[in-house]
Amino acid sequence: MSGLKEPKILVIGELNVDIVATGLRSAPEMGAEILVEECELTLGSASAIFAAGVTKLGHNVTFVSQVGRDYFGDFCIRALQQLEVSTRHVARKADEKTGVTIALSGKHDRALVTHSGAVATLTSDSIDDSLMKRHDHLHLTSYYLQKALKPSFADIFRRAKALGLTTSFDPNSDPSNKWSRSIDGVLRYTDVLFVNEREASQLTRSSAPKAALKILGTNVQCAVIKRGPRGAMAIQQEATAVDSGFKIRAVDTTGAGDSFDAGFLSAYLRHAPLAECVRIGNACGALSATRVGGTAGQPTEPELQAFLRSNTANPKRSK
Repeated sequence: MSGLKEPKILVIGELNVDIVATGLRSAPEMGAEILVEECELTLGSASAIFAAGVTKLGHNVTFVSQVGRDYFGDFCIRALQQLEVSTRHVARKADEKTGVTIALSGKHDRALVTHSGAVATLTSDSIDDSLMKRHDHLHLTSYYLQKALKPSFADIFRRAKALGLTTSFDPNSDPSNKWSRSIDGVLRYTDVLFVNEREASQLTRSSAPKAALKILGTNVQCAVIKRGPRGAMAIQQEATAVDSGFKIRAVDTTGAGDSFDAGFLSAYLRHAPLAECVRIGNACGALSATRVGGTAGQPTEPELQAFLRSNTANPKRSK
């Protein structure tokens, strides 16, 4: 891999805005009104939040996506450019609306309401080998939301691997709750897999996280299960690492899992030990949750190191 200190990362995926409402004291009900403490318009989508997080940690990132020719599309592109993410390959679609996710964030969890918009119609037509050759790593997310791109996920990863790139994949949840086995074709070419506990259970049909992790570890080189405030666990070639995370005052968990991915992968691409990758992922996820929206709390490398020095985690390692 070229540029070991700052591997070039290609992110292909969805791009939308988030409207984040925080401080919900109860779940919303049809026909009723509830109040929230704050509401902000922020950069959204798993792909974009990951891209922002890994860019802040010092990596060069190219983003491939599409948005509408509307205010929300302008907002997304401007936000990425301010973060120094390359948007040269973000298309503007005159006949599409930019996607929107309404995130209702409580103290311990959140609910998402999404209008896919241009997210659902992105295809692989603009993803050629010459673009992939200029990068060292490829990250894909939101397998079930990107309906037009979904049939191409496995082929995109196959091509990337043939060109020498490493790959990472965060499928996110399946709104239909069907979890079709077509995803197995993507896992065949996945180096690093990120899932939360519910997704791990759905993929493996195992309700026990440790058992699910072991099963996932037989399908990919490295598998990670994110456990929110309880930290995360990972397996790589039968070696495992468990980290209980950091105690913080969470303001908004929107994008915390994608920020975890960015931190873990940044360390992974720099060949850090597995336990260190998990700890850095937890730190980035925790910092993200201290601010509203997915990107405002994401750390730079110096901010990350300062946080790690001033906080203690409880890593556990086993083989």
